[in-house]
Amino acid sequence: MLTYPSIDPVALNLGSLEIRWYGIAYVSGILLAWLCCTALIKRGYSSILSKDIGDFIPWATIGIVVGGRLGHVVFYGGMYYLDHPLEILMIWKPGMAFHGGLIGVAIATVWFCRARHIKILDLLDLISVATPIGLFFGRLANFINGELWGRLSDSPFAMVFPYAGPYPRHPSQLYEAVLEGILLFCIQLFIIILAQKRKWQAGVVAGSFLFFYAVMRTIGEFFREPEDGFVGPFTAGQFLSLPLLIIGLLMIQRGIKVLKKDA
Repeated sequence: MLTYPSIDPVALNLGSLEIRWYGIAYVSGILLAWLCCTALIKRGYSSILSKDIGDFIPWATIGIVVGGRLGHVVFYGGMYYLDHPLEILMIWKPGMAFHGGLIGVAIATVWFCRARHIKILDLLDLISVATPIGLFFGRLANFINGELWGRLSDSPFAMVFPYAGPYPRHPSQLYEAVLEGILLFCIQLFIIILAQKRKWQAGVVAGSFLFFYAVMRTIGEFFREPEDGFVGPFTAGQFLSLPLLIIGLLMIQRGIKVLKKDA
């Protein structure tokens, strides 16, 4: 059994101002995702302008924070937030849902693209490559906070989390950091390069992200303690990922059609 490294969730205490690792993780993920998108544009893997992706960052940030928080309230909050409605606004506290953040970013993307007259699928393809970077840092922050721990385990990788009782559990946050972060990023990078080489239609890279995220999340949920029970045979995370799997497959099927050359 491994020893849980008790890291203070507060990275820097400035009196009345606390800077938490959770917030640093989000900021780092967004900034590195922006740099990744800019690098892909410079290498010719997207028709999006560098200026546009820079201007989109605040839109995406609002979508992530608002959507992620509301997603947590709706999908996992149960009756708690009905009794404590003001805590919905306390975004500095843990409680963000990926599926909610995804919806928030999707809405922000549609508004931004309509305002700038940009093709929505082109922007979605680009940001879907960089999104796993943010997921990686987010899962590391979950681990530091000692939240979203795994199921009971006698695995040599198991550890006792400070708020999860006296028994060892899977460090599922780290499993998900590898699956949803590192592995998914490598897949998406490969897909966008292949999409340009094969001249696939816009949307296949975004579809790939939805499909493979759903796969990675489903795998990770087998090691993660269910947050809100089960929906039939599925955890809440697996159930919410099913639509992503289906939509992703449909987008991939549409996108792999080779564009016809101009006559």
